[in-house]
Amino acid sequence: MPQTNPPPSILTLEVLQQFRIIYGSMRQYFREVEERCGISGAQAWALQEVERSPGIRIGTLAERMGIHQSTCSLLVDKLTHDDLLEKRRGQSDRRSIGLYITERGRTALRTLPGPAEGLLPDALSRLPEVALKTLQINLSELTRQLPGRSDAFAGMPLADLLNNDDGRHERPAR
Repeated sequence: MPQTNPPPSILTLEVLQQFRIIYGSMRQYFREVEERCGISGAQAWALQEVERSPGIRIGTLAERMGIHQSTCSLLVDKLTHDDLLEKRRGQSDRRSIGLYITERGRTALRTLPGPAEGLLPDALSRLPEVALKTLQINLSELTRQLPGRSDAFAGMPLADLLNNDDGRHERPAR
């Protein structure tokens, strides 16, 4: 006889609805960013970080965005190709490459409907530290319960994860 799970509790459904609100709000926001600016949410965040710190290196940019350095390199290559960023060699160390926003990149940022980093990082940054730590502890427990969980998703921009509208659910390489 197949094992059946009991129906979800009201609290489980309420928490599920909260996740739906978060997911839907982020998806809607990233769509609006793309419509208004012509760039993805991850690209907008990268542009903002470069505007804040002209000459920033790719490794530092990846750290600030909480993404893998190879993912950040691909993001920077796209932004450079689209003339939103430019790479310049350092004056004293010619091996060093700094990133600089172009006028076209500044124009894209001026059309943003809200925070360049997205709604969730912005909301998280405004939480009191105790609430953020409690959330981190509880989400750690939740993610431990996920079957088939892949920690590789942690190094990918949310905008990229949410904008996969073609029906495929890609799993990042390990």
